[in-house]
Amino acid sequence: MIRKATLSLTAAALLAAPAVHAADIVDTAVAAGSFETLVAAVQAAGLVDTLKGEGPFTVFAPTDEAFAALPEGTVEKLLMPENKDQLIAVLTYHVVPGKVMSTDLTDDMMAKTVQGGEVKIDLDNGVMVNDATVTAADIAADNGVIHVIDKVILPN
Repeated sequence: MIRKATLSLTAAALLAAPAVHAADIVDTAVAAGSFETLVAAVQAAGLVDTLKGEGPFTVFAPTDEAFAALPEGTVEKLLMPENKDQLIAVLTYHVVPGKVMSTDLTDDMMAKTVQGGEVKIDLDNGVMVNDATVTAADIAADNGVIHVIDKVILPN
């Protein structure tokens, strides 16, 4: 009797649990484990809620290695509170409104970023965004897509 009641309560608890859904852009980046610097920068810039929002967004996400390749002290300088506007500009230059999958890309297309500038897509030697190479494409999130890049791209 006790065992039957326990099983019934366990089943009821499982049925009442919320459904699991796909992760948003931020949670997807965190789960990947290779975007710790990007996630820290997004937090410092106050963009977490935006990138967890409805979207959709296309994010060209530099890896930790891409951030490490910047001149020494650049990341630390960008993360300082007094440089928040510059950090926001750099981060939003990596984001395009809408969900742009790799199959949507055309050679020499220009894509307007959230920052206001444009990035150039080049398909001649693999997929390039400005001078960064896309190393992994079409990582789905419930509010957009991530394309991994090997460099931090900077607005003009």
